[in-house]
Amino acid sequence: MSAVPLHTLPEDIFRTVFEKSPGSLLVKADVPRFTILAASDKYLAVTATTRDAILGRGFSEVFPENTNIDDDIKAQHIFKKVVETRQKIDIPSYRYDIFDPDTYTYEEHYWSCSNVPIADGDGKIAYILNTVVDITEEVKAREAAIESENRFRLATEATGLATWDLNLVDQSFVYSPRMAEIFGHNADDVLSVATFRSQITDDDMDNIIKPSFRQAILTGNYLYEVKITRPDTSLRWIKTQGIIIFDANHKPIRMLGTILDITESKRDEIRKNDFIAMASHELKTPLTSLKAYIQLLEKKITKDGDAFINNALVKAGNQVNKMSDLVYGFLDLSRLESGKLQVKIQYFDINDLITETIAETLPVSYNHQIVFNPGAPIIVNADSERIGQVVGNFLSNAIKYSPKESTITVSSYVVDNKVQVSVSDTGIGIRPKDQEKLFQRFYRVENENIKNISGFGIGLYLASEIIQRHKGKIWVESREGEGSTFSFSLPL
Repeated sequence: MSAVPLHTLPEDIFRTVFEKSPGSLLVKADVPRFTILAASDKYLAVTATTRDAILGRGFSEVFPENTNIDDDIKAQHIFKKVVETRQKIDIPSYRYDIFDPDTYTYEEHYWSCSNVPIADGDGKIAYILNTVVDITEEVKAREAAIESENRFRLATEATGLATWDLNLVDQSFVYSPRMAEIFGHNADDVLSVATFRSQITDDDMDNIIKPSFRQAILTGNYLYEVKITRPDTSLRWIKTQGIIIFDANHKPIRMLGTILDITESKRDEIRKNDFIAMASHELKTPLTSLKAYIQLLEKKITKDGDAFINNALVKAGNQVNKMSDLVYGFLDLSRLESGKLQVKIQYFDINDLITETIAETLPVSYNHQIVFNPGAPIIVNADSERIGQVVGNFLSNAIKYSPKESTITVSSYVVDNKVQVSVSDTGIGIRPKDQEKLFQRFYRVENENIKNISGFGIGLYLASEIIQRHKGKIWVESREGEGSTFSFSLPL
């Protein structure tokens, strides 16, 4: 932009208009003094000065140069250049600190300014219009954002986390170098979303990632663990966690996430599961033999009529049954986490299954009354053995955590094309903070009232996994001190 010609206005009109203009200062092009001729109200406000203090004085007298300003953007240098080139010069950002007379200190400020040459009637540069904007808040906000980003980057690098950002509208994709490394590529390789997706196993893509995305559309959050195959054919495990951002119409527009290589922890978990499976298998045989010997002794002692020994054998048998349940629970846990837990689907009457499970439970529930009034047959298509395992777990917990001589109620009914089975007790109940964690692996409620009750916290976890594999739902409703109702539903 070249010099602007000066059009003469009455002085009072010019002064009124100029003084109301945004952040402007008019200086005379009398190099090197650059006398200040007029200043707007906004200019005086942002520079914390007055007209009496600056009008008629040289620019450098009023605004001495800060030592922290580069020579190239100092006012004297810029004004001279405007006069020489007859061109407008903009300074997008520079620092100039303002003196605070109340504290006798200089406050840090950042500015953006524009310098427009104004020519007189002879075409000579007579004035310079200096317009400034205080951008201190914007600069500090930008610096804070950069600092925050640097801290986040250092934190992710220290923990081995990779980050990524996917635009769901135009499919643009941004990721950190660590993500390329996790997937087995060089950190500076340029990779597409399709490349990363192609390394995820087909089974995990269909059974984990796609369902997780559908769930995330509803909740806005996602978390899953999947296997990937690197270019060198090695298999790795990754964990990804993040959020989905929606527009005003709740349409998903962006996904943000982190990825962590969890291969080593997965290998440790596999080794642990292998050990549990091996140990459980080794314990099965002696427990089976011990149970058989106890049963033979019970038959023999019954004939002899020794009440004390007979009672002792019954208690020994109950303890063996508890041990067997733990062993089979660990076996199922190892099968589940290694993907070997089989589900055999068939049609059966769930009321018959509940009745059979209650009958199997009665020998260890002689101190409780179990009430179940089955109605019409309810035919479901599921694994009867596994569903019976879930019902048995509910009954076992109700017996363990409710007082003797109390009643345990079992119900089954159809609602919304689903069968719902519930087991209710009048026991100690469960605190709200524990309810959401009950179905986690190895979770045990910390409570003085149950510290002597045995268990490893795997029964409800297995029950939850079994119901999920049947595309059902499992939950608990409870009030502390009043009792609990454990329920699950299965689609019909």
